[in-house]
Amino acid sequence: MENGNQKIAVVALSGGVDSSVVALLLQQKGYKVIGITGKMVNTPAADLICQNAKNVADKLGIEHHVLDVTEKFQKEIIDYFEDSYKNGETPNPCIMCNQHIKWGDIFDYAFNELKADVFSTGHYADIRFIDGVYKLYPAKDEHKDQLYFLYRINQEHLSKTIFPLYEYEKEQVRQIAYDYDLPPKSSKESQDICFIQKPCTTKKYLTEKFGEIKGDFIEIPTGKKLGTHTGHYQYTIGQRKGIGIAAPYPLYVINIDAEKNIVYLGKREDDFRTKLAIKNLNFSYPLKEKEFDAMVKIRYNMQAKKARVTILDDVAEINFYEPVNSVTPGQSGVIYDINDGHLIGGGFCIY
Repeated sequence: MENGNQKIAVVALSGGVDSSVVALLLQQKGYKVIGITGKMVNTPAADLICQNAKNVADKLGIEHHVLDVTEKFQKEIIDYFEDSYKNGETPNPCIMCNQHIKWGDIFDYAFNELKADVFSTGHYADIRFIDGVYKLYPAKDEHKDQLYFLYRINQEHLSKTIFPLYEYEKEQVRQIAYDYDLPPKSSKESQDICFIQKPCTTKKYLTEKFGEIKGDFIEIPTGKKLGTHTGHYQYTIGQRKGIGIAAPYPLYVINIDAEKNIVYLGKREDDFRTKLAIKNLNFSYPLKEKEFDAMVKIRYNMQAKKARVTILDDVAEINFYEPVNSVTPGQSGVIYDINDGHLIGGGFCIY
């Protein structure tokens, strides 16, 4: 690119390896790179993230901005996270952060204020323009499939976003960080819930938020009381560890009644089902059919399973061809094309 026509790439810079390498790669391709870091919460840990990102920007000699999104993050991510557990659901904070923060306030700021030509992040995904629409495909590194977390972004977002890491393996990215002596070259993978810092755990965080509320463990299908717990929000469907009830067979959390503060336990076989529905649907592009076979995930770290998808007005019914375990209200059901694996869309599980 000639300097006179140099395009601007705004990179969501977290201070970690992936986004730092993205900034480097785009700089090498001739873009004028600007780093932007969202300050999510008012904590020393958040300040450190902003400083780490600035260190990367300084190393690369690029402009760096910090955008205060604490108010939006509290409402759309933290409140949602807490309310989900309170209602007996299991949230996906990273998915909501992508929708409301990264491709919300940060994306808008990049184009409206920084006059970006393109927006970029350290996600591992491949955007392709096919038959007049943008579609998300899996990245080269199958262990870094991040399509699950991206199903709530739309065509406008995809048309202005680039993911340089789609063609790299994670180890290659880390090697680039070493080769160019980028500040986060030795950093570990970031933790899932950025606003809960170790040694605090999700369970401790929620207990401090809601207090201890005594309730019953009930066995499925006998209805027998097996013991007591100190709050249904401390558990999630499919959970085995940390239940603390002695039994002749392993116990799993099968269901949660938030209103009555009851946690239902059972055997592993009690945890399987073939049907569920998803609400608050979002599709990556307009669909031509309302009923079709697809591959579906109901949590990030599972293997996608074949299912029949039927789209109704505001929900989609998912009928798996073989039973799946741990269908969890609040988690995302994400739909992939059965032929080439591209992302179709998804929603939140309701049963």
